[in-house]
Amino acid sequence: MYKMIGGIKMAILLPGGAGFIGSHTAVELLNKGREIVIIDNFSNSTPKALEAIKKITGRDFKFYEMDYLDREKLEKVFEENNIEAVMNFAGFKAVGESVQKPIEYYTNNISGTLTLLDVMRENNVKKFVFSSSATVYGKPELIPITEECKTGGTTNPYGTSKLFIEQILKDVYKSDNTWDIVILRYFNPIGAHESGLIGEEPQGIPNNLMPYVVRVANGTLKELSVFGNDYDTPDGTGVRDYIHVVDLAKGHINALEKLEKEGEGLFIYNLGTGKGYSVLDIVKTFEEATGMKVPYKIAPRRAGDIDTCYSDPTKAKNELGWEAERDLKQMCIDSWNYIERKK
Repeated sequence: MYKMIGGIKMAILLPGGAGFIGSHTAVELLNKGREIVIIDNFSNSTPKALEAIKKITGRDFKFYEMDYLDREKLEKVFEENNIEAVMNFAGFKAVGESVQKPIEYYTNNISGTLTLLDVMRENNVKKFVFSSSATVYGKPELIPITEECKTGGTTNPYGTSKLFIEQILKDVYKSDNTWDIVILRYFNPIGAHESGLIGEEPQGIPNNLMPYVVRVANGTLKELSVFGNDYDTPDGTGVRDYIHVVDLAKGHINALEKLEKEGEGLFIYNLGTGKGYSVLDIVKTFEEATGMKVPYKIAPRRAGDIDTCYSDPTKAKNELGWEAERDLKQMCIDSWNYIERKK
């Protein structure tokens, strides 16, 4: 199943592989016997994640500390390794922050991906798994969201950057159908590896819900701000499809295996649980699962947020043989375990 060149096993390149989703996918790849190469600039991750990946898997891998926008260094990575496929996890990812920093988000997410695709093309590496997002659906036309739902009308630069990259990938495939591309539209990944060694490690004050919740629970932050309680939802707070990061990581393995088995094509899949939970559902489940209190206050709505967003993951189940296995309680326990273990 694994290709060799000159007796050297081919490797999967993971830009952003030290980050939250990248590190968990790295673990799954290594546990499957794959070779990996990680590049990361630690803009929203830490070097500790790399050591943790090695500890969990008992395996080593090559790492380059660099920005994937740096073409010269990227070319060197391809020269020094037998890259077979790329899973791109590099990119800024906070909806609210993207509204404040659109230039940074477009530069990093879109220019970085274009640089990566160009260097891949130069080296005739044409298997690409892309981390997209449910935000490409904008304000969804129907719930649960299927892959056939209309995209566009995005409400923030983060989502727009993902939408643009999806279009770029479609155009690349149209121009050269020897590319094998899977676009994975993530819903809301939370949780952490059961070992407690890797998890979500944002720099500074977290922009995403679960890292904020756990830091309020352990006293690092005073209270949770719930952005808006007047949405058209059962309790007035935003509803999202939260998926355990390990389930999400396993989805990447299934996507890669599909490309290897079936060859050329461009495929799009939602990766979610198919269930919607509100912000207050998360708070309540977290408190019940951990016994910790999460004080919160209601704050004004956050720019770029929508009422409700959850998936219909049927297509991924039927075509990839993948479905989420871990429930919301497990996501809360694992998120808390990760933070507690670091003390």
